[in-house]
Amino acid sequence: MKSVVIHAEGNVCVEDRPEPQLQHEDEVKVRVVSSGLCGSDIPRIFANGAHFYPITLGHEFSGYVEACGPAVTDLHAGDAVACVPLLPCFDCPACSREYYSLCKRYQFIGSRCDGGNAEYIVVKRPNLVRLPADLPIEDGAFIEPITVGLHAFHLAAGCKDKNVVIVGAGTIGLLAMQCARVLGAKSVTAIDINPDKLALASALGATRTFNSREQSAADILAGLEAECFDQLVLETAGTPQTVSLAIEIAGPRAQVALVGTLHDELTLTATVFGLILRKELTLIGSWMNYSGPWPGEEWHTAARLLTEKRLALEPLIAHRGDPESYARAVQALNGKPMQGKILLRLD
Repeated sequence: MKSVVIHAEGNVCVEDRPEPQLQHEDEVKVRVVSSGLCGSDIPRIFANGAHFYPITLGHEFSGYVEACGPAVTDLHAGDAVACVPLLPCFDCPACSREYYSLCKRYQFIGSRCDGGNAEYIVVKRPNLVRLPADLPIEDGAFIEPITVGLHAFHLAAGCKDKNVVIVGAGTIGLLAMQCARVLGAKSVTAIDINPDKLALASALGATRTFNSREQSAADILAGLEAECFDQLVLETAGTPQTVSLAIEIAGPRAQVALVGTLHDELTLTATVFGLILRKELTLIGSWMNYSGPWPGEEWHTAARLLTEKRLALEPLIAHRGDPESYARAVQALNGKPMQGKILLRLD
């Protein structure tokens, strides 16, 4: 079978690998149709950030069930499914409280083992969710990134009737922004340094946008004065500058959910740190995208919103192609962030 394989130092290759077979009674073999590149994959490709090499990445994928082990009775050949990449131990103190994202004995598809950037993959039954029959199969590859923002909303006790501010208008940010809008937020604001991303945010329903390269934190704060209370700020870019900005532009007693993963050291000035105290901010760390009962309400909500066609996905896609085309698009990043979702198509 064809597989997109990452070798050390950013070498992206399409290789012929043995087709995996069922070995345990609780496993499912999936024929992968669509798989997305995640921002977290870029350090794995270009910064020696993978657990091992060579590795087949891919934790945002959808496809069809090919075969099931004898213990799997609720899925059948031909069922459409999406990947739930985390496999917690289900037994530790964190798992017993349904804090699955905090399990320390977890496995993870496309990181700690080979992932879905191949024609076939074999996974445990808990690593799959069944997709509604009328949901386009490619849309299923977006469920995992959608649930990232939804998990932050879950930890913040929802976004309904709140003024939601998204710092970072990348794929995760724009998906979270759309979810907030359809889940009852009073307003949705997008902040970024890229005018094209801000224009897209406006087209996707943002109440207002701010370019933080051209406007200071004080300017943005003044622009948000009418929505300064009942505020939920999501930091999704994962840079020291945007974390600081999220704190600076937050309103009184705002919730600030930190979603983006930092790859550089963070130092807050005494003034910015003081704002956390003086504005009585609530900081929420949001890690992955799971709750109870497994895999959590986030996954059901994402599938529902997609089935109801409440979210626009096509404007977020920068490239889709077969393994060779996908490998060229990934290689061309050369370590830089994506400017839109890169999708592997295997059909």
